[in-house]
Amino acid sequence: MRTRISGKAAWLAALVVLLAISGCKHPVAQVPAPPASTPPPPALPTVTLSASTTMIQAGQSSTLTWSSTNATALTIDSGVGTVAPEGTSSVSPAESTTYTITATGPGGSANASARVTVTAPPPPAPAPEPTMSIEQMFSTEVQDVYFDLDSADIRADARTALSKTADFLKAHPDVKVVIEGHCDERGSTEYNLALGDRRASAAKNFLVTLGIPADQMTTVSYGKERPFCTDHDESCWQQNRRGHFVLAK
Repeated sequence: MRTRISGKAAWLAALVVLLAISGCKHPVAQVPAPPASTPPPPALPTVTLSASTTMIQAGQSSTLTWSSTNATALTIDSGVGTVAPEGTSSVSPAESTTYTITATGPGGSANASARVTVTAPPPPAPAPEPTMSIEQMFSTEVQDVYFDLDSADIRADARTALSKTADFLKAHPDVKVVIEGHCDERGSTEYNLALGDRRASAAKNFLVTLGIPADQMTTVSYGKERPFCTDHDESCWQQNRRGHFVLAK
């Protein structure tokens, strides 16, 4: 009896020891596998665009210059089209234009712009004034002076005409003139030659008072021998009673 109990106790003791040993073991931790590496995203393209001259006149040209990175295709609008990753192109827009370049690549797209302003050409220079000869200016600016019957006095209208003649002679001091004295047909030849001389001298003397050198002028009398008008009335005679200016040869 005692032997049977002792064997059972030994078995229980061994079971207790076995359980104790089993309870002391720790479970082994599972280490997770590292995640798979992902490649970096493609780089974004960059692009620049500039114009050598931003303001031109119609018919002139400007040069576009560009460069890019990370791009596989580039285009410039406004008629330029597909271009290399970097380069230049001459443009001649008819009107003000903004050029835009678009660069595309695996990482996306980028844009840049340059504006060329077209201005109207300046108006043509006015045509130079036609140059008048000294003879043309003389005939335009120098006028005859007229006298009353049997008189060599300078009238008011003659003063005005002689003042304009003085302006011309002052502006052209190298020009010399001859003042002719004329009369109408009435009276003798001798009388009219003397009257014509007084009339020419009166015109010369008046010009001297206006500052014209005496040696710039000479006088001659033709009396009634060279009439301007050949009718026989007062209107015609008045045209013949004159001091007439001609360029000295």
